[in-house]
Amino acid sequence: MHFVVCLKQVPDTSEVRIDPNTNTLMREGVPSIINPYDAHALEEAIRLKEKVGGKVTIISMGPPQAKEALKKAMSFGADRAILLSDRAFAGSDSLATAYILTVAIQKVHESEPIDIVFTGKEAIDGDTAQTGPGIAQRLGFPQLTYAIKIRNIDDVSVTVERKTEGGREVAKAQLPALITVEKELNELRYATLPNMMKAAAYEPEVWQAKSLPYDSSHMGLKGSPTSVSRIFPPPGRTGGEQLDATNDPKGAVANLVEKLFQQNIIMQHPLAKGGEA
Repeated sequence: MHFVVCLKQVPDTSEVRIDPNTNTLMREGVPSIINPYDAHALEEAIRLKEKVGGKVTIISMGPPQAKEALKKAMSFGADRAILLSDRAFAGSDSLATAYILTVAIQKVHESEPIDIVFTGKEAIDGDTAQTGPGIAQRLGFPQLTYAIKIRNIDDVSVTVERKTEGGREVAKAQLPALITVEKELNELRYATLPNMMKAAAYEPEVWQAKSLPYDSSHMGLKGSPTSVSRIFPPPGRTGGEQLDATNDPKGAVANLVEKLFQQNIIMQHPLAKGGEA
């Protein structure tokens, strides 16, 4: 079977900073990581390859430095990595990104038919959860979203357990299909030494816009109906009111309790006032 994983390199959110002049993310000097949800998508694809046989292809869109994320992904046991890198892709929102990834997936599918496309639930730098479903829509694949368990897979279908707001749901789709995954789906493995050595020598394929039948009106800023008017960090946390209990601890506690009552943070039980239960 052939599994394709869409993977994104994202800035480590613990190190994100905002440029106060341009209101954009400052990426220079900020460490990048594999999007955590995509890492679990890759892990599941590799597990299925080990279980039923086949091949895992990784596709990513990003700047040239995204090669490092692909090389790391290869160290976990993938077979092929493709980087979509072109200045024409810059500024793409989730709609345009889904279009670019779809065209690349279609090219792969023509030479090596795909059974399942895996994506993470969302990217931690955007949190839209739209790219995976957008790819499925363009490919015409059934989509199984928020997967937390692959229950069964055979030559014609896949059955997953997916997370819903009200609990859990079991869904089945015909292949080929697209699956977006949650972190609960699996536990990530450590790369083996042989795979790390193989990945260190591996050079991901780089596809530019001119090598694929892209329509420029559907990608980059031109093909992105979403615009960001302003980006700003949340206000820094400030210390709350302080009560001095040095000289009168009991009085300070009583004062604190009274303030909690006033703000309805705690409620007084009816029996405390002599009421009836």
